[in-house]
Amino acid sequence: MENFIEILRKTKLFSGVSKEEIRSMLNCLDARLYNYKKGDYVFRQGEHISHITVLVKGNLLIQKDDYWGNRAIVNNIAVGEMFGEAYISPESGHLLNDVVAVEDSSVIFFDVKRIITVCSSACRFHSMVVQNLFFSISEKNKKLVQKLGYISQRTTREKLIAYLSEESKKQNSSSFIIPFNRQQLADFLSVDRSAMSNELCKMREDGLLIFEKNKFTLL
Repeated sequence: MENFIEILRKTKLFSGVSKEEIRSMLNCLDARLYNYKKGDYVFRQGEHISHITVLVKGNLLIQKDDYWGNRAIVNNIAVGEMFGEAYISPESGHLLNDVVAVEDSSVIFFDVKRIITVCSSACRFHSMVVQNLFFSISEKNKKLVQKLGYISQRTTREKLIAYLSEESKKQNSSSFIIPFNRQQLADFLSVDRSAMSNELCKMREDGLLIFEKNKFTLL
C-alpha cells in the first residue's frame, strides 16, 4: 500500500493532507488493498457496502444490465477517483449497479464509519478528510446532472455533441481522448452502437469532427 500513498495524496478525498499524514491515517481508517483482474467484479448489484473505495491502479466501469442483458454504463472510474460514497447512509440500501474492472486494477477500501467518526485526538487532517468527502459527493452529483443532460437530448447526434463538447471543455483542448471504446460510449449515452457509429461517420463527413478509436478532434 506504501506504493500508492502518492496517488492517494492527489485524490480529492485526501486533498491538503501530506504523505506523512496519510501514512499515519491508513491504520486509523482500516485501509485495505484489493487487486482485481480484468473482468472481475469489485461490487455486484444488490450488495450492501460499508466502505468508501479509491481506485489506485487500472480502470473500472459502473454499469447495469437489465433482465435481457442490455447494458447501460453509468460512469467510468479513473485512477484516483472515489466510489461507494453514495451508499454511506444506513438508509441507502443495496447497491444499484455493478462495478467491474476493465483492466487489471487495484482498489483501496476505507471503513466509512472510521472516516466520518473523527478520532479522539481530533487530528486536523482527519477533519479535513471528512470535509473533502462532503465536497466529493457534491461533485459526483454535478457529474450525474451532466450525464442527464447528455441522455436527455433527443437524437444520437445531439447526445454525441453534448458529451464531446463537455469533454473538450473539461480537457481544455479541441483534441482529446475519451475513457470509452465504441460499445462503452454507446452504453453510456444509451444509444444503439451501430446507429452511433453511423452518426459519427456522418458528423465527420459534415466537417464537425475527426476521430481515431477513442481520440476525437472537434473542428
